[in-house]
Amino acid sequence: MSHTTDTDVVICGTGAAGLTLALDLARRNIAFLLIDKAPQPFVGSRGKGIQPCTQEVFEDLGVIDRIVASGGEYPVQRIYTADGPIDQVGVEMSEPTPEEPYQIPLLVRPQFLTERRLRERLAELGHAPHHGHELVGFEQDADGVTARIVTPGGEQAVRAAYLIGADGGSSFVRKALDIGFPGKTLGVRAIVADVYVDGVSSDAWHRWGEDTAGQVSMCPLYGTDMFQLQAPVPFDVDLDLSAKGLTAFFRERTGCDDVVIRSVSWASAFQMNARLADSYRRGRVFLTGDAAHCHPPTGGQGLNTSVQDAYNLGWKLDGAPESLLETYEQERRPIAQAVLGLSEKLLEAAKNRDIHRAREVSQLDLGYLDSPLSLHTPERDNGVLAGDRAPDAPVTGAGGLPTRLFSLYQGPHWTLLGHDVDGTSVPAAHPACTSTPSAPEATAATVSRAPTDCPPSSGCSSARTDMSPPYSIPPNSPP
Repeated sequence: MSHTTDTDVVICGTGAAGLTLALDLARRNIAFLLIDKAPQPFVGSRGKGIQPCTQEVFEDLGVIDRIVASGGEYPVQRIYTADGPIDQVGVEMSEPTPEEPYQIPLLVRPQFLTERRLRERLAELGHAPHHGHELVGFEQDADGVTARIVTPGGEQAVRAAYLIGADGGSSFVRKALDIGFPGKTLGVRAIVADVYVDGVSSDAWHRWGEDTAGQVSMCPLYGTDMFQLQAPVPFDVDLDLSAKGLTAFFRERTGCDDVVIRSVSWASAFQMNARLADSYRRGRVFLTGDAAHCHPPTGGQGLNTSVQDAYNLGWKLDGAPESLLETYEQERRPIAQAVLGLSEKLLEAAKNRDIHRAREVSQLDLGYLDSPLSLHTPERDNGVLAGDRAPDAPVTGAGGLPTRLFSLYQGPHWTLLGHDVDGTSVPAAHPACTSTPSAPEATAATVSRAPTDCPPSSGCSSARTDMSPPYSIPPNSPP
């Protein structure tokens, strides 16, 4: 075993959560080691939707433009019936506002494009993930964690202040901590496959089947020539996931003989689960993303919740006192619990061919109103919460930001939302300078997402250029 190497944080897992956390640490000059036992990045589609709340995170991390360029608006839902195809709009659209400039859910399929954009941004900051590096054990004490990592060059011991398990639903870190992962199997088995196919157009998300057992869909994967095939399947059936086997499956289910699957890039059969870890933390080891919660794919909630976990945790690892670290689980576990309930509700709706998606899937109404870090406002104390307030009466806090935003942006833009860790009131200043933030100003063309009166030389993460939402995307067409 080689000599001990010191770093601040070891991140186990290079999916969306691990990459988001790495980006947040990189911009704060916090040393980290980002590892994954897989020899290369994952190549399947998996997560599909990038919700407006996550777009705000990606903007702050400097990747929103390239994420937008990798996807597009949700396509029309083309439902094939006995009377012919019917086109339906599946996602409710709203006009952008100064408080919520991102209102359009993005379809960035396949997920590997989202992760590629995050890796590109990470490379710009001078970092890269280490693939083929497997965490095989760890021990912790009051001062840090010693992780044992098997690398292509042999086993290595790495000493860090913290270890983060971002290693998915079958998390080694969670199991090693003996943290329970209760929940349920939802009684649905499904196949998902990234396929090259002839006979379907890329201008719609195609859906067939009158009942749950007969459903099948094909969604264009923006930025590629592939489609994602999805379908529920019986538990007791052996599946042929080759191009020939999937073509036969599709034809038997739909009766369409003019659709041919030419090749398969990636395919999987899986059971849908809803699970939530009993705890997000043991000492200096934290869980984030799918390691902490497992969702059915309905509504595009899993990836988004994972990204926001990592965003919440990142700034708290920057020399944080114990009382601040405790707020990670206090804030994020209730969010996952709520989103799991929504995902199950959407799954039941999908079984009945109800594909309509309203504001609830955007995650814009999620916040930390019961967090010890949240400011008490008259609106909050009177029980007016994001999501049930009148549209013309947003709940606001520090700098005029809505409650959801100043809880979301508490790290990069505000000093603990105007409160010290012990609840003592302090000026809501930028973390790296002494400026007092002002409310965002909006025009028809530009929304300033954070105060920009700090010079770049200050090191303040709020000293950024303006963004210009709403962005322009050619409807239903890949870039």
